[in-house]
Amino acid sequence: MSAPPTRPARPRLVPQAGPAAWRAADLRTADWMIPLGAEEAAEIEAALDALAGRAPAAPEEVPLPRLGPVLRQVAGRLDSGQGVCLLRGLPIERFAAGGPGDGREEGVLQVLGAHLGRPVAPLQAVAGNAPEGARARFHAEGADIVALLTLRQPPQPEPAELIAAATVHNEMMKRDRAALETLHAPLPHLPGDEAGPAVELPVFTSASGAFIGRYARDAIEAAQRLAQTPRLSAAQVAALDLLDTICAEPGLALRIELRPGDVLLYNPLQVWKRRAEAGAAAGREALRLLLVTPNSRALPGGMAALGG
Repeated sequence: MSAPPTRPARPRLVPQAGPAAWRAADLRTADWMIPLGAEEAAEIEAALDALAGRAPAAPEEVPLPRLGPVLRQVAGRLDSGQGVCLLRGLPIERFAAGGPGDGREEGVLQVLGAHLGRPVAPLQAVAGNAPEGARARFHAEGADIVALLTLRQPPQPEPAELIAAATVHNEMMKRDRAALETLHAPLPHLPGDEAGPAVELPVFTSASGAFIGRYARDAIEAAQRLAQTPRLSAAQVAALDLLDTICAEPGLALRIELRPGDVLLYNPLQVWKRRAEAGAAAGREALRLLLVTPNSRALPGGMAALGG
């Protein structure tokens, strides 16, 4: 007589603690912003001169005596701190096309990125309106670090909004443990623009002994458009709706008014960023670099592809 099929072990739900479980209302500016000055800008400019137009392959190629230790501090914040940091004060016009830097904005981000990790995708330009039909949801890219360099902003820009995945997890635990358990179980996702099949991944899980949250509802809904994908249950849809509702509540999300020259850095395994709605962000120009770090956590199969 064959043994009955074993059921997957139910996740052990525990509240998340530590600096990653923050609320914006409890943060000071010094908790997430580091000012930079003329000396740091001069170091970057010297590094770009030495590179002569090529991208650095290792931090040793672009030594930053003053800024390097700052970036090591930032790496610690992103991995085991609040998971978000803003570098403010770089005179981006110094590196802009037609100026003294002769269009080297991409190099600025590559020099900084070399001290934080290695790229997992080509550097991307982020400009103009959000895609048609895009919804203002929090989401996470497929990387250990997202680096976003703001080049230009419209006269009245929308602030960037970021939220701590651990705090969302804790709020769900208070209100509906069954819904939270649903999001610890695999859900079908369709990574990127792939034709399928979908991959089964949780929203909340752990990797290398650490809590992680990877939210990509667009990828979940894309998977539902494939005929071969199992349909989401009413409980799964309700759990995702509750997550979205919590994310929209005041006091949780950190709102940052980005300025030209700002470098926003965050760990998408800990911090989710809200995507702009369709028709928003006209006149905004930025560069984005996705990085993996030397201490990258071993993610469940397929999870790193989401949003990458």
